Amino acid sequence: MRNFIQFLVKNSFVFLFLFLEVIAFALLIKNNNYQNSKFFNSSNYLVGNLYESVSNVTDYFNLKTTNSELAQHNAELLSANINSFTKIYGNTILINDTSYFQKYVYTSAKVINNSTNQRENYITLDKGAINGIKPGMAVVNSNGIVGIVKNVSPNFSSVISLLHQKMSISGKLKKSEYFGSVIWDSDENNHRTATLKEIPNHVEIQKGDTILTSGFSAIFPEGLPIGTVQYFDVPKGSNFYNIIIELTTDFKQLSHVYVVKSLQKEELDKLEGLIPKDVN
Repeated sequence: MRNFIQFLVKNSFVFLFLFLEVIAFALLIKNNNYQNSKFFNSSNYLVGNLYESVSNVTDYFNLKTTNSELAQHNAELLSANINSFTKIYGNTILINDTSYFQKYVYTSAKVINNSTNQRENYITLDKGAINGIKPGMAVVNSNGIVGIVKNVSPNFSSVISLLHQKMSISGKLKKSEYFGSVIWDSDENNHRTATLKEIPNHVEIQKGDTILTSGFSAIFPEGLPIGTVQYFDVPKGSNFYNIIIELTTDFKQLSHVYVVKSLQKEELDKLEGLIPKDVN
């Protein structure tokens, strides 16, 4: 305290000078319209920039909440999209409007772990059994397909990534509707490419052609983007193309995804389970 008082006494003339400067500045602004307008315009500019900076910082820290809310909203929109419904036609009653039965429900989830450089890559999500997630459900994002749920715990789920040597997805050429199997080449270990197999060599293909999900399973909805044709040839002696596709999903940038529940999968699996394995 004594040092503080000594400091004030020692610098009393400086403080007095500053005090008088403030008074003179205030009088100048108060009694001169030009300086008054300039001062308040400058003050408004500085305060406005300060508020904008504070707002930007606040918005940045709120991004996590905002992204989660947007993901949830997108899941609701996807569930309500007409592509998540299938038509029901009345055979014995004349109807004027087409009725629809919902086939798919989307649940948003966040990726909390993800591998891309293994032969068998997996993804971990922050949603589990208590959120209605079950093994066998499809996982997609806004760009295309991601994988299939493998295991679930109450709060988390693990997903077999498309980047898995044992993963095979039914895909089709958008232009011709010819379908085959999309398989990731673990030997190449490229997270942006895969191979489309089983396309006959008489089918017309061009670089850039779009590959979509075929809908031949109850897991993935039909028409979701998988990739585009990057390169193709016909191996010597083969009747089928070797087609390299560029995946629409960048697996190194996965953040928010959607788990797709097929409302008809159980019925379809039960029906197909009745088909004899060996038919003579």
